[in-house]
Amino acid sequence: MKVSVVMALPVRQHVVELEVAEGCTARQAVELALAQGLDAPSEAIDINNAPLGIYGERVVDDALLHAGDRVEIYRPLQQDPMELRRQRAASESRRLSVRRK
Repeated sequence: MKVSVVMALPVRQHVVELEVAEGCTARQAVELALAQGLDAPSEAIDINNAPLGIYGERVVDDALLHAGDRVEIYRPLQQDPMELRRQRAASESRRLSVRRK
């Protein structure tokens, strides 16, 4: 069956199309993609321990794949999402208070 393994970096996305056997797991597909040329910069992500997903939903390493699945390799967040929201809210609050004066 055909599946894709995808890793997105800030500047580009890496995609490897694979033909795998029934019973292949998400982590096995990633290992096959690495063997077939998935270019994974070691400083950007630890492929062997990175969390995985299928079409945007987190899965365990031994999740069985189905034909057409897109296995996604997730990289660590650059910044805490809660902190980003606080910063945006503070910025918006300052912008609105200036406008009211």
